[in-house]
Amino acid sequence: MSKDKDSAPTGRLLRAPENFLSPEDVKTVFREARDGRRHFLRQAFAAASAGAAASLAAAQANPVGGEGDSNILELPEHSRGLGKPVVSDGYGRPSRYESNVQRRQSPGLTQTTQASVSFAPLQSLFGIVTPSGLHFERHHQGWWDIDPSKHRLMVNGSDERMLKKPMVFNLDEIMRLPSVSRFHFIECGANTGMEWGNVAVPTCQYSHGMISCSEFTGVPLKVLLDMCGADWKRGRFVLAEGADGSSMTRTIPRDLIDSGEVLVAYGQNGEMLRPEQGYPLRLVVPGVQGVSWVKYLRRIELGDQPYGTKDEVIHYIDLMPDGLHRQYSSLQEVKSVVTTPSGGQVLLDKGYYNISGLAWSGRGRVKKVDVSVDGGRNWRVARLEGPVMSKCLTRFNIDWVWDGKPSLVQSRATDETGHVQATYAQLRGVRGSRSIYHNNAIQTWLVQESGEVKNVQLA
Repeated sequence: MSKDKDSAPTGRLLRAPENFLSPEDVKTVFREARDGRRHFLRQAFAAASAGAAASLAAAQANPVGGEGDSNILELPEHSRGLGKPVVSDGYGRPSRYESNVQRRQSPGLTQTTQASVSFAPLQSLFGIVTPSGLHFERHHQGWWDIDPSKHRLMVNGSDERMLKKPMVFNLDEIMRLPSVSRFHFIECGANTGMEWGNVAVPTCQYSHGMISCSEFTGVPLKVLLDMCGADWKRGRFVLAEGADGSSMTRTIPRDLIDSGEVLVAYGQNGEMLRPEQGYPLRLVVPGVQGVSWVKYLRRIELGDQPYGTKDEVIHYIDLMPDGLHRQYSSLQEVKSVVTTPSGGQVLLDKGYYNISGLAWSGRGRVKKVDVSVDGGRNWRVARLEGPVMSKCLTRFNIDWVWDGKPSLVQSRATDETGHVQATYAQLRGVRGSRSIYHNNAIQTWLVQESGEVKNVQLA
């Protein structure tokens, strides 16, 4: 590896085609990114400078300590008057100045909004927890606000030998059982899928925003199955079934359930699940693609073989270079992304910046994250901000002094099992370029001399 730190970044850049977002959509996306929370943005800097200048002018015009009341510095209204009353509408809301921080649909991605995606604004978030109102969504036939008093969860076996005592639970009965709370990420198997062939989207929200991280509360699925007298010698797989119109069904292998990690969850981030996240019950399957986290959970069946449902043998499969499809590849491999600076943002000026991002792995804890600002020629180890938890987002940071020259910013994660995030060249060497799911390649952001940041790929 070259140690010449003064050398320019190398590699051929692949530009974004116009086949995913229209020119007007691209303008909208960039405008949204520039108006976001981060004060990396030139507009924020200009506003702050204007505000400072105005304050200085006011102070000079009204010096404190002069003769008469006219020379006293006038305080802003919020420092002089009575504020607003305690929130009376029952649920707190963000500041109106943060109204642009939203999850967003991607124009033209799906034919209907009921079977669509909304992307989390990763570039505007701090820490590792995704606020429930910004959590990404993926629906196959829309969402429902189900009456919890009428919802039921049935636990049965594929035959009478599997389960001694099939049972039907209501929500109150489940919530009376001993509960656990754990932090985990949930990532759609198609996250970053649009980037397989080439650069397709301009911002981090659209390239990686089908992931979120929450504290989930519920009852381990194994507890419910044991209550029903599960025969673990015969029962090796579980079928999870949802109550929405798509009747989402997925096979869950027993080894995941044995660990106690799989939850029948009713809580998220300290409150009940929200309707778009599966209220009143959903499955939590840490480390596995989000489609297996069945929402509106209504049935669990114990069986002795994979069930071969439509969403695991026709959909959510990997197209390999030889034309075959790989099935049951549900594990989300080690992955990371720099969220600031990232596509659509603008650096203020030359000087110090804190490069920040997120890393995760479906195999366990993140062990290390390396960051490069020259397209992978040289790497430095980033700081992992605690807590670092298994199958959970991990925040990383690293200091950077930008010299104003073009830079290629990347992150590369390694998990506790030794798996290392691959480059696009390495991943495509095994998987080709026509797939959709399970893209965990290294992301590259080009910081231009103007300070504008763009999504690029290195060939």
